[in-house]
Amino acid sequence: MNKKIGLIAGNGDFPLAFLKKAKKEGLDVFVAGFKNEASPEIEQVADKFIWIYVGQIKKIINFFKKNLVDEVVLLGGVKKTRLFFDVRPDILALKAVAKLKTTHDDNVLRAFSSIMENHGIKVCSSSKLVPEFLSKRGLWTKKNPSKEDLNDIKLGYEAAKAIGFLDIGQTVVVSGGSIVAVEAVEGTDEAIKRGGTLSHGGGVVVKTSKPNQDLRLDIPAIGPETIIQMKKFGLDVLAVEAEKTNVINLDELISLADENKISVLGIDDLFLKELKFE
Repeated sequence: MNKKIGLIAGNGDFPLAFLKKAKKEGLDVFVAGFKNEASPEIEQVADKFIWIYVGQIKKIINFFKKNLVDEVVLLGGVKKTRLFFDVRPDILALKAVAKLKTTHDDNVLRAFSSIMENHGIKVCSSSKLVPEFLSKRGLWTKKNPSKEDLNDIKLGYEAAKAIGFLDIGQTVVVSGGSIVAVEAVEGTDEAIKRGGTLSHGGGVVVKTSKPNQDLRLDIPAIGPETIIQMKKFGLDVLAVEAEKTNVINLDELISLADENKISVLGIDDLFLKELKFE
């Protein structure tokens, strides 16, 4: 078994959680972290670390090649707004973008993955090492969603899949049968803030994967901070796609949700089909 793994780290809690788990499994972890996105703590835990900017593909490849790393995972996000002012594309990045019909997330990530694999570096799914982070189907918390909440969940699920198909975002906020916020370049936290502000208390957050999404490259993630943000803006139900969402610090998330009377559940097509909607 290869005792080395590479990590390309963006923002959020998941890169650090993955890194710590990989270290416990006895792996040497070599990390390329996006500047102003990845947690500084990652640098202290990694076996070797470099800071990178969006577009520095050659620097990433050289780092992993130098350290004989031939498998990597991509974890965490990069704020889409950063793409407008903090990019340093090298020749590999410029050539890849020139070939793309659109610069949607999925297209860019697939192009990046192809470049890496053309240089002998395989992009792997994080669930290969940490399958326990994947969300489970069903209710996780003490509080059950109401019938009205379930109707909003169904609407939110359908809407989230629709915006995912267009590669707009992954999160929708629904309240009283109306879609009050859709995630775009601002990210999930800002969508929750906007949705909670507009709904004036009470509402459902639905987060799903995009149709045909390559989960090696971009998998939705939630954690305790998601619950904190929901509580702050008065939203009381969180529904995420089962087996296609990573959950960071599940026990803490559930404890926070129970403490704040927030329902959290994992849903999928079968779950929704089994429910009776009014």
